[in-house]
Amino acid sequence: MNYSILTQLAFVLLAATFASAGTTSHDYKVLPPVTRGNLSIFPIVGGPEGNTAHLLTLDEGVRSGLVVVAEAGSIQGLIRQGSPRPGTGAEVNRLVLVNNSDRPLLLLAGEVVTGGKQDRVIGVDRIVPPQSGPIDLSVFCVEHGRWVASSEHFGSMKSQMAQPSVRMPAMAARDQRSVWDMVASAAGGMAKAAPQASGSIHATTSYAKVMENPEVQQKVNSVATDYNELLQELRKVGAKGVVVAINGRITWADVFASTDLLEKYWQKLIRSYAADSLMAASAGGGPADQKSAQLFLDQMQGNREVTETEPGLFRRTEISGDGYKVFTLTSLVPKYEYTVHLAKMSYKDPMREGVYPIGRMVR
Repeated sequence: MNYSILTQLAFVLLAATFASAGTTSHDYKVLPPVTRGNLSIFPIVGGPEGNTAHLLTLDEGVRSGLVVVAEAGSIQGLIRQGSPRPGTGAEVNRLVLVNNSDRPLLLLAGEVVTGGKQDRVIGVDRIVPPQSGPIDLSVFCVEHGRWVASSEHFGSMKSQMAQPSVRMPAMAARDQRSVWDMVASAAGGMAKAAPQASGSIHATTSYAKVMENPEVQQKVNSVATDYNELLQELRKVGAKGVVVAINGRITWADVFASTDLLEKYWQKLIRSYAADSLMAASAGGGPADQKSAQLFLDQMQGNREVTETEPGLFRRTEISGDGYKVFTLTSLVPKYEYTVHLAKMSYKDPMREGVYPIGRMVR
């Protein structure tokens, strides 16, 4: 049975009222989905709460001019006296960032920075300390072919993050070729979803330009707009994240330390999910179910764990399980010690399986 978005919202809020009684401070609870076409969004409530008001986002930092991203060879004029100097040559998988603000900067894997010699996508979550010197960023190119500076510095792609199918090879495989493959696949998917824009889409290798094409934006917005109402309503129940399903298949989860932090990223996130749903619009599949979404969120253990730590700043953990990967970013800043962001993806090793969960690898 199909319900309107507003009717589904009423069901979600009613379910949240009953769910809250059984949710402990350490548990996440998945609520019934809100579905638009082949995209289902399961709100997440519960779990530990963190005060995230002190964190600065990349969009906020770049807009204020206090955060600067540049090619390694273009950063010299921004270095404070006594700060370590990065290398002088520009590299595909390397950018340099300076945080001149008085707040810690939160960077999320999947954020796209545009400009320089190529557009790039950030490959890992991290926290950058306030008043920091130049820091090397782990990035991947999402613009195969250009190596001519379009601008000296970078801006952030404000409309959306890289869609999960593009984030996936950057975060999990950490392989540039796989990222380029999925960018090409995303462009092909968007050309089919917005055929009137296919000419301009095929004329560029820039992921950002594809996604900012007016016809593509119209298609993405047609899916994403309905979920703006969802966020407004779910603030009332303290939603911190979502589980995402496309064509009835659970593909992704993003969970934050607070509702406020989820809201800051919501517009970019929902457009990224919508983009993947448009790519897979003809794949078929039944409806997503709440039980499967809850099971996906509950399974956080794995057979392999890798941890990277910057003492007093953050800890980043990658867990590999059976058919999934979990990435957590934990703040170690005194008085702010909590998990800031958790991302989980359905994942099969493309080197062994030959496929990604969404889209097709272009070989």
